[in-house]
Amino acid sequence: MHGWPLRQLDINNAFLHDPSQPQHVCKLKKSIYGLKQAPRQWYKALRDALLRFGFIHSATDNSLFIYKSHDILCYCLVYVDDIIVTSNTLSFVNNIINKLGSTFSVKDMGSLHYFLGIEVIPTPQGLFLSQHQYIRDLLSRTSMENAKETLTPMSTTAKLTVQDNSECVDSTEYRKIIGALQYLGLTRPDIAFVVNRLSQFMQKPTTNHWAAAKRLLRYLKQTMFHGILLQKHDQFQLKTYSDADWASDTDTRVSTTAFITFIGPNPISWSARKQRAVSRSSTEAEFRALATATSETVWLHSLIKELGLTLREAPQIFCDNIGANHFSLNPVQHTRMKHIDIDLLFVRDLVKKGTIRVQHIHTIDQLADLLTKSLSRQRFQLLRSKIGVADGTSILRGHIRTASIHAENQHENL
Repeated sequence: MHGWPLRQLDINNAFLHDPSQPQHVCKLKKSIYGLKQAPRQWYKALRDALLRFGFIHSATDNSLFIYKSHDILCYCLVYVDDIIVTSNTLSFVNNIINKLGSTFSVKDMGSLHYFLGIEVIPTPQGLFLSQHQYIRDLLSRTSMENAKETLTPMSTTAKLTVQDNSECVDSTEYRKIIGALQYLGLTRPDIAFVVNRLSQFMQKPTTNHWAAAKRLLRYLKQTMFHGILLQKHDQFQLKTYSDADWASDTDTRVSTTAFITFIGPNPISWSARKQRAVSRSSTEAEFRALATATSETVWLHSLIKELGLTLREAPQIFCDNIGANHFSLNPVQHTRMKHIDIDLLFVRDLVKKGTIRVQHIHTIDQLADLLTKSLSRQRFQLLRSKIGVADGTSILRGHIRTASIHAENQHENL
């Protein structure tokens, strides 16, 4: 949002940094990376070091450390031995990196460009997040590089069931592919529903399920260079779109819950999943989804406040079901909703306190609709563009061209 510099660090031999035995050499009977204590000890050593440097451990997210002092604000995000550091003061970032370097064996990887399989490309508008290389590798692994492309991830006429009387396929290979697709969902909310649906058949997949998975891979081939464009902005507004598809699972008649949350124009959290119980009406299914979306929104609001940001107004949650909206505002307990009274009281209490605002939205404008069901091509592409999934073909080509020129210059200097 502010255009701060992002620096990436990597800790060499992170699990060997155990301050409890600094003068001892241990003979290991098994790899230290296989011990349960190894990641815990490493995390403790890193946390203690950051706390000595003046950071505060986030109460909302264990992987986040925050430094606030006078006009300096710095965030440190940790994933095992990979670290991202950003601040409003570049000299302070360099100082922290030097301090970490004096405590651990640190590799300064410069500006953030590739983190956990996600390529981060700076643009004039902000940052573009892409997993195009991950998609390319996945297509190669499944021998789908030359497959015919398709414009949507799932057919609107596809009816996937547990018992479909078609032949069984290799469940191990199917699970590998679905697991890989789940990780791809970090930057691709447009495939969240399809991946969730395909994940429900991993116990005994059939040729029909495998054909649906292949269609998703064909769609990814078509949209390989799509990703999330995080734009610079000053619109500190938190908005969540909540939706449900009632009794969508024909095997169990369990509904599908989905939500997507934005801060300003940027998507920051999304989910598509089956509900845990059967709902007896569409209103009940929508309210269960609303409670799930509310829980995520409240957590994100807490995180935003910890980061030192202030929202212009209370977070808004948009729901396209009039009945669910009325139940969130009406203090009268209805006999038909007694069995979900915990969700009712949870949402109502937050609405009454002004912590959140629940508002009705027309179904046409419901962005979470993309995450609950398969849609027609026109509707799907419209919602995909609205939720922030952008075609990064021009961005990636320019980035690759710049990297190639830089590599050629380095070769000439040698």
